[in-house]
Amino acid sequence: MSATVVLYTSDLRVHDHPPLRAALGPHHDTVPLFVRDPAVDRAGFAAPNRLAFLADCLADLDEGLRRRGGRLVVRSGDPVDEVCAVVREADADEVHTAAGCSAFALRREQRLRRALEADGRRLYVHDAVVTALPAGAVTPSGSDHFAVFTPYFRRWSGERLRPPLAAPRVVRVPSGVRSDPLPARPAGEALSAGLARGGESEGRKRLAQWLDRHADAYEEHHDDLAADLTSRLSPYFHFGALSAAEAVHLARDRGGPGAEAFVRQLCWRDFNHQLLAARPAVAYADYRTRGDRWRRGPQAEADLRAWQDGRTGYPVVDAAMRQLAHEGWMPGRGRLLTASFLTKTLYLDWRAGARHFLDLLVDGDVADNQLNWQWVAGTGTDSRPNRVLNPVIQGKRYDPEGEYVRRWVPELAQLRGSRIHEPWKLDGPERARYDGYPEPLIALPDGLARFRRARGLD
Repeated sequence: MSATVVLYTSDLRVHDHPPLRAALGPHHDTVPLFVRDPAVDRAGFAAPNRLAFLADCLADLDEGLRRRGGRLVVRSGDPVDEVCAVVREADADEVHTAAGCSAFALRREQRLRRALEADGRRLYVHDAVVTALPAGAVTPSGSDHFAVFTPYFRRWSGERLRPPLAAPRVVRVPSGVRSDPLPARPAGEALSAGLARGGESEGRKRLAQWLDRHADAYEEHHDDLAADLTSRLSPYFHFGALSAAEAVHLARDRGGPGAEAFVRQLCWRDFNHQLLAARPAVAYADYRTRGDRWRRGPQAEADLRAWQDGRTGYPVVDAAMRQLAHEGWMPGRGRLLTASFLTKTLYLDWRAGARHFLDLLVDGDVADNQLNWQWVAGTGTDSRPNRVLNPVIQGKRYDPEGEYVRRWVPELAQLRGSRIHEPWKLDGPERARYDGYPEPLIALPDGLARFRRARGLD
């Protein structure tokens, strides 16, 4: 009796899982396998917040498999070596896994295919597991990827997504396959205090509740910082605890402008993944170079630290950066304005900001993080690469009463209304109310002038 192996990567779920369903098809024994790869640690991607969320996801996946008679097999080491070892232990003839988009994932797939074929085994790679559509499913004439979102969205919207797959009823795992213990959830100061709990069960519950309670208001209020009506589901999509394809189906079934706006955000995720698949170097290099000569030296380093610590003197920027430190998460509007402040006002390299985000974000994804940073920095796919988001205007527009700022910047808690976004303009007794809060790191006209000169716009 032959067996199969399912190699889990960024798809930690039992619902709507094409590799798992394909592996279970004609077979009786299947080994669900996750390999903890030390290369991820060496590359600097094993941030504490993501390790904690990963531990939650693996524990929940194991529980879901056990409810169906199976279990999750965990190994540590080189993925190719460990998969081949499990294949031999289970006497398996097939390995099923999800397609990835990064250069790292593609190299792993190529190495694994060669090793398995040399041993007379087969590797099956399944598309539309991590994303709603496969990375190369839609392309423009004369190119291997879309470089502008709007035409991609039009094409993407017209494509038929695969139907969601039900979770299997039974999973049987060979008894002789060894497993390491499930990884423990790390603790300590490096872990964000307000970090959400991970796992497919939690993700599915949150998705259902958000669609039921908040989707209708999403189109109008998703940028409202104080209202906090974003879905907060990005970590679950990053780890594959939620299926992007299934989420699109559920949102479309619900209907309405809010649900469609949510689907558009999922399309942005697919857009970034298809761009990374076509141009892997964008993980560290400009997609479109602008000849930027980013500021360097002691003062630039000091400015970077102030931005990281939420001590820039611009309240809405500092509020968003402090939320990131506390929760390991930040709303999309906060990400846009903090990234614009670093790259367009302080004129610091987008890579420094992207690295800090990856150190803290529980949803830290190479495709979304790096390419969104490049979009804001003007080196990516934005058709208006010189746009600058003014933090005062942004604060007044998206936090008009200052509720978001007061939530995260307690030094300004006594200030009311839109004046909270310009505390340096207060005087007398009112100025004393924000003792301990820093003066602005740089005057906005100076920062904008520096950016314009550097880009040759003046």
